[in-house]
Order: sequence, then C-alpha cells, then structure tokens
Amino acid sequence: MPKVLIVDDSPAQLYSLKRIVEKGGLETVTADSAEMAFRIASMEHPSVILMDIVMPGMSGYQATRKLSRDASTCDIPVIFVTSKSDESDKVWGMRQGARDYITKPVNAAHLLTVIRDAMAA
Repeated sequence: MPKVLIVDDSPAQLYSLKRIVEKGGLETVTADSAEMAFRIASMEHPSVILMDIVMPGMSGYQATRKLSRDASTCDIPVIFVTSKSDESDKVWGMRQGARDYITKPVNAAHLLTVIRDAMAA
C-alpha cells in the first residue's frame, strides 16, 4: 500500500490530514518537525510527502531542498500543504523542488487527486 509522510508541527493539522489520506485508502506516517521528516523519509521511503512550510527549527522549504539533494530521498515527491497563500510563496516552494502546492484549509478530494497524480508521475 502506498505510504504518505505527513509533516506538520500542529497536532490538529496532522490529525486532519491523516484522516483525509487514510480515508482515501493510503497508509500514513507522521512527523512533527522537518528534521524528523528527513529521518523518516530516509528510513521509510514514502510514496509522497505532504510538507508544511512554517515550522520551528528547519522550515519546510529547507527540508524540501535537503530531501531533493539527498540520493536516498530525491525521488520522493513533496507537496506543500500550508497556510502561506501568496503567489511568491508558491513560486519559491516550487523552486525548492516541490511537486505541488496546496493551501489550507484543504479540500479533501483535491488533496487526494494531487497525491495520486504525484505518485503516478
């Protein structure tokens, strides 16, 4: 079963995204920091990573750059799921190596479509 790594420092957001993804028939694993996400991605090699941007310590931008430059994780698609809705944030996120960019609050059907598209690419 495809596995989705969900990265967010908010327990409420982690829970909400986890429910959406699991109702879509996908397995999940969660991380509450970018540092933890990198460790999990290296060990578990998920099919997709849903990444928040604003987190303490390493930001989602920094984590995505690190993931895209590491040989063991560079092929895992990253989708930003964030409250940052400015066009400049989206452009910067895509430049960091993200496959897609979704703003919160998320539409469940759209999120699942984006995840499946990223896995198929």
